[in-house]
Amino acid sequence: MYIDFVGATDLDYLVARDRHLSSGALERKVELREVLLLWHDDKRAGFLRFGYFWDEIPFMNLLWVQESLRSRGLGTRLIAFWEKEMLESGYEMVMTSSLSNERAQHLYRRLGYRDC
Repeated sequence: MYIDFVGATDLDYLVARDRHLSSGALERKVELREVLLLWHDDKRAGFLRFGYFWDEIPFMNLLWVQESLRSRGLGTRLIAFWEKEMLESGYEMVMTSSLSNERAQHLYRRLGYRDC
């Protein structure tokens, strides 16, 4: 397993799985290095897309892991990688958001995220 920023050659993979943004918007996110790609067994297995809340606080917009690979800690490792990248870039805090009935909120709380 390894994680890296999404490259232009990975754009088709991203467009096929991220149904929240247009292909043009995703292309801009890739150019801005705001999407991380998760690899498992030499295959693309998930991604984390982020932006900036108030243009200054890293904000995780979407975490997606291939369904057959969920509950194996891969999402947790993807988040940890992102948090480390943000810390090394000088950010002291990161944020995300989830609906109150989303399963992901339990993951975020377990990782130390606080409700606000």
